[in-house]
Amino acid sequence: MRATGLLAALICILTTAAVAQDPNQRVLMNEKMFGPADRRDPSVRIQTTISFFLPGPTGEGEDAAKIRDRARRNIYELAGRECDLVREVLAKDCRLEAVNVNINRQFGQMAEGYLTNGTMTLVITLKEQR
Repeated sequence: MRATGLLAALICILTTAAVAQDPNQRVLMNEKMFGPADRRDPSVRIQTTISFFLPGPTGEGEDAAKIRDRARRNIYELAGRECDLVREVLAKDCRLEAVNVNINRQFGQMAEGYLTNGTMTLVITLKEQR
């Protein structure tokens, strides 16, 4: 019986301690480190994926290497212009965070060549909402 009473008292103490904690404590700490929360601009991640096919030889020769280089170059050029496009539409600031290129050889079907997939990740700060 005494153990049950001690357990109930302990639960009450722990519950009171949890309720007494200030839920804004973390925000106040962040304000000390970064200034008021409303001064910081929220960032948003944007991920864009594109796929295209480049016909041509898929072997180990120089022509196949040129097509693979062209496929990667196309993705890199798109990634290099993506921030400009996003700034025109919705971003105040933009930073390219990552680019991923995946080239798959296609043969034995209608056309021989490379199926290219590219993914780019941007971190942006949104423009002011009107």
